[in-house]
Amino acid sequence: MSSDAAAAFAPACPAPLAGGDRILLGHGSGGTMTAELIARRFLPAFRNEYLEALDDQAVVTVNGSRLAFTTDAYVVTPLFFPGGDIGALAVNGTVNDLATAGARPLYLSAAFILEEGFALADLDRIVASMQAAAASAGVLLVTGDTKVVDRGKADGCFITTTGVGLVEHGQRISADRARPGDAVILSGPIADHGVAIMAARADLGLETPVASDTAALHRLVLDVLATGAEVHCLRDPTRGGVATALNEIARRSTAGIVLDEAAIAVREPVRGVCELLGLDPLYVANEGKLLAIVPAADAPRVVGAMHRYPEGRGARVVGEVVEDPTALVSLRTTVGGRRIVDMLQGEQLPRIC
Repeated sequence: MSSDAAAAFAPACPAPLAGGDRILLGHGSGGTMTAELIARRFLPAFRNEYLEALDDQAVVTVNGSRLAFTTDAYVVTPLFFPGGDIGALAVNGTVNDLATAGARPLYLSAAFILEEGFALADLDRIVASMQAAAASAGVLLVTGDTKVVDRGKADGCFITTTGVGLVEHGQRISADRARPGDAVILSGPIADHGVAIMAARADLGLETPVASDTAALHRLVLDVLATGAEVHCLRDPTRGGVATALNEIARRSTAGIVLDEAAIAVREPVRGVCELLGLDPLYVANEGKLLAIVPAADAPRVVGAMHRYPEGRGARVVGEVVEDPTALVSLRTTVGGRRIVDMLQGEQLPRIC
């Protein structure tokens, strides 16, 4: 392993102490420390019915129309990686947060924080990528902002995006809607994005390259809704991976979730990197995958709708929601055992999106 690779994976405490008076990298993991930061710092200050839902977006009603509204920040390193870059990631990630409400995305804004000395050629490349991703998703970038900070203060480029979409269906899709008997559906193989970032960051030189799965999922979601299926929860399992997203749903719904390890697809190159680095694919970030929780009777048509899209051709039922007031997420292993799948503790890989 090269010195750069060794530095990228230098030993670090996987669950750092969170009781101090300073922000740690683990507070940005999307896992337990992030949840505690939100619960202790932001919710008490801004408490309202929309924020308390703790979904990836807020659905508000304006003059009789239901609108989904979301915002996100992107600090990924490296800025360019196999399968995408920070520009495409910013567009697709924001579109997908709207899609998890079943919204049709309409408009985006983007704020760029640029570091003094950042190459204009790299900025042009990012802007072109954003434009292509927005055109592909059918959304317009209608406003934005640009700031420049001193050299060494921004790691090249940070992007914050905000999105607005129209909710045209009558369902309420939220993390608190999972019910015992529901099926858990996953749209495809997991952990591609996180492993692509790791490989690019550490220059692992994989024999079989791994590309990020970054993609816009709104058309797939709208087609699922068009089947008439009842959809309880939708999540794109980004930071913290599938495990953390399902724990958030279980806790909000006060129900248990049991996963079937044999049903969860992981591409072989991705599995190999995870085994090499001692990582569990369930906790590795995705940027083009969807979790859907629906009544078991509706699962076949939901999976069928997903199969019509390249991003959903690997869709399958991977688990079920069960009665459990402790809101435990567990995994039936391929060897016949069962293990607890908790939220991500600490920071598995910082600056992933």
